[in-house]
Amino acid sequence: MALFAQDLARHVARGGVPRYNESGTRTMTPLRRITRDPAVMGGKPCIRGLRVTVGTVVGLLASGRTDDEILRAYPYLEAEDIREALAYAAWRSEEQEVPLAQP
Repeated sequence: MALFAQDLARHVARGGVPRYNESGTRTMTPLRRITRDPAVMGGKPCIRGLRVTVGTVVGLLASGRTDDEILRAYPYLEAEDIREALAYAAWRSEEQEVPLAQP
């Protein structure tokens, strides 16, 4: 589990969205690539309205797949999709609500 946490932290640091403002309060840049639609994948958080869930992407990374392997397996995904999926997962692990883009 520690290895996954380190990998997650590395990905979030490369472009994740949690930020701290001048007063030290943690804020969130809106996630533009993560969507939730009851008609797609049962309402699970997905990548850009596609039938690829955040859980799928995070699970692939957790099982040792690289970004390049995931992008080859899902050619319609982009590197930023992977970063936002990890940022979303990290944010949700903090148990805070995150505004998602509307389809």
